[in-house]
Amino acid sequence: MSQITDLSFSELKKALGDRTLSSVDITNAFLDRIETLNPTLNAFITITHDEAMQAAKEADAAISNGTATAYTGLPIAHKDLFCTDGTLTTCGSKILSNFVAPYDAHVVSQCKNAGLVSLGKLNMDEFAMGSSNENSYYGPVKNPWDTTRVPGGSSGGSAAAVAAQLTPLATATDTGGSIRQPAAFTGTSGLKPTYGRVSRFGMIAYASSLDQGGLIAHTAEDVAHGLGLIAGHDSRDSTSANQPVPDYTETLNDSLKGKVIGIPKQFFDDRLDRWMTCSRYSNLLARPQSRCLSIMLPKRFLPITSSLRLKRAQIYLGLMACVLVIARTARQISWISMNDLAEKDLAAK
Repeated sequence: MSQITDLSFSELKKALGDRTLSSVDITNAFLDRIETLNPTLNAFITITHDEAMQAAKEADAAISNGTATAYTGLPIAHKDLFCTDGTLTTCGSKILSNFVAPYDAHVVSQCKNAGLVSLGKLNMDEFAMGSSNENSYYGPVKNPWDTTRVPGGSSGGSAAAVAAQLTPLATATDTGGSIRQPAAFTGTSGLKPTYGRVSRFGMIAYASSLDQGGLIAHTAEDVAHGLGLIAGHDSRDSTSANQPVPDYTETLNDSLKGKVIGIPKQFFDDRLDRWMTCSRYSNLLARPQSRCLSIMLPKRFLPITSSLRLKRAQIYLGLMACVLVIARTARQISWISMNDLAEKDLAAK
């Protein structure tokens, strides 16, 4: 068998099902690799070693007694803007450097309910505002293929961790390309689901009308498995789509006959490396059953989305940068920590 960390999420799932590997074996292998490579790559902000090993032991027990799900014991790592109960959740910022989330984001709770083992929290551009992962308070993330290059952003930690085989699956978010771009930079598979497909509850916002949770993994099959876990309606998110969640793996090998692939000209201009242009076109032409069509995106498309993102960012940064509570009894303004504020909010609810 290949080294454990060489295996994809789908291959690890099969190995657990066949009992050729245990969750403890898998978790140990990834934690060892993280310990070796993370000092260079800086993909993780927080490594939950003890919690992961305990979860792996519980997963193996569940598999032995027949109470496991199809995904129990498989590893995952979360972008550090998904609130994770009892775990530091920084969003890549000094402002939240002491914020320990008092609850789980919907995405995190879905993964826990499925029995996944969290390895830790992944680095990112501060408050998801960046495209290179050089804008994190915790330092830049390095591209595993060439550490002199960036991994993209803002989900650069997620993409780098998967590419370096520090985790087989990572959660990520995308507002204007923050899954798709780092996946392209690192040779991984990334998916931004349709808005509303994945709940935003517990996901620290950048631009809430555009943000969407998604995944980065090695293959489309891995992403399909992951999307089936995190998708679904959540009443705590008013924009969550109340639609059934299909088995996304069922259609992976369907024929592309009759499908039309639109290729935006703006993505293949003279600023793109010539080798990359040739590579992308050759990959598309290797699908003879489908038809490729060159298209032009509306000229106002990018300026409009950029304006919306910046306006939302201005609002949220204003809230984060100066959290004040008016102490009416003392008739004065006092500072309050993010942890205290979260606890007061939770108690009120």
